[in-house]
Amino acid sequence: MVPRMQLLLVEDDPTMQTTLQRALTRRGMEVAAVGDGKAALSQWVGRVPDAVVLDLTLPGLQVLQRARALGLRTPVLILTARGTVGDRVMGLNAGADDYLPKPFDLDELEARLRALVRRSADPGATPVGSNITQIGAIRYDKDSGALYLHGEVMELTPRELALMHALLAQPGHAVTKERLYELVFPGQLDVQYEAIEVVVYRLRKKLVGTGLTLMTLRGLGYLLRTDA
Repeated sequence: MVPRMQLLLVEDDPTMQTTLQRALTRRGMEVAAVGDGKAALSQWVGRVPDAVVLDLTLPGLQVLQRARALGLRTPVLILTARGTVGDRVMGLNAGADDYLPKPFDLDELEARLRALVRRSADPGATPVGSNITQIGAIRYDKDSGALYLHGEVMELTPRELALMHALLAQPGHAVTKERLYELVFPGQLDVQYEAIEVVVYRLRKKLVGTGLTLMTLRGLGYLLRTDA
């Protein structure tokens, strides 16, 4: 007999928690449900599950960061009602393996959880999602906006990530300094124009060893180039 998936559900909304626990149990999973961060960590450490479903608004980011700091490598899928790429990327950068925005389909939730558990046995596998581009040693998930280096989500600040997204939107083409400033500092009129150079400098250092070089083209802007 195939063992039932052991799932930890961390959701502070009682109605949503009960609904998900019942639905996933009917789908053959053994679900332990908790409603706060302290209980989540205690349950997680006490009986390491096959996967964790975590509500990002719990606050889930702190729970996830604490779990990863404790060395818990359980695959995590975050649920979020937030729609922006930045929020999803924050969750991935905090250590999540996948995300699903609310409202969602239960069939998709089940499929993603089973894919995460399968993939946890193969750390070198491609992250969940079909829209993946390999650039140098970096994998770019266009669906979530996350960047992976050697299978791990790259640790980039929101501004560094915005700069990478702008450069990856036009691979092999220079992006003007003016355009990058607009994308990295949207609506921030109090930020000096030269601040984009600071972000470029910091990102350039983080790209060392990735097979990518962030080039400055005088009079044209910046270009992300794959090393030969």
